[in-house]
Amino acid sequence: MKKRLENEIEHGKFLLKNNAGEIWNWESPAGKLRWKRRVKMLCDNLSKNLTVLELGCGTGYFTKELIKTNAKIIALDISPELLEYAKSNVQSDNIEFMLENAYLMPFKDSTFDVILGSSVVHHLEIDLAIKEIFRVLKKNGRVQFTEPNMLNPQIALQKNIPFFKKIMGDSPDETAFFRWKLKRKFIEAGFSSINIIPFDFLHPKTPKLFIKLIEKIGPGFEKVPLLKEFAGSLFITARK
Repeated sequence: MKKRLENEIEHGKFLLKNNAGEIWNWESPAGKLRWKRRVKMLCDNLSKNLTVLELGCGTGYFTKELIKTNAKIIALDISPELLEYAKSNVQSDNIEFMLENAYLMPFKDSTFDVILGSSVVHHLEIDLAIKEIFRVLKKNGRVQFTEPNMLNPQIALQKNIPFFKKIMGDSPDETAFFRWKLKRKFIEAGFSSINIIPFDFLHPKTPKLFIKLIEKIGPGFEKVPLLKEFAGSLFITARK
């Protein structure tokens, strides 16, 4: 576990040095549309009366959108370099940044109404992370994450073959999820109302010429049995 944490801290330095937004594929025309969709999925049901924990805030890319909900936000990351960048980049009265380990958080039991994150859980040791998330979540509180789908062919190559991991800018330990296995993890941790939905057929490298076409037909693909299982991402929601 110590080595895994050290790897993520080193990866934070790499991201900061090499333009995290580009590595995460949020800066291309298609990437920006994918990002906008995730923001809507994760932020639409937030309001100022909620206390929200953002896991793995990184450079504050998503935190910028979270603060617009007026909820009380605590943004957590293991990388001091990324956290300092986020602090300088995102400033608001309703945000607090913390340098902490997601497996051993300093919060009391049942602290948060919502715990969420964009592409963060796949960096964590899942059993330890889910247990700790469950502990600090209030009764009837909810979690919501967007994560990579292991059944997507590119994701499978990228997360399992070291050569592709390196050229794609992944950290050594990050992975992706099969949704049925991930659902079982949430059940074992004590969560209920678990929904894990495949989504996103718009690849970040899609040429501008084809973006509108993929945006039009992609939602239809997400409803087709079997085909939908190969989408690029998973939208995960659950309650305590």
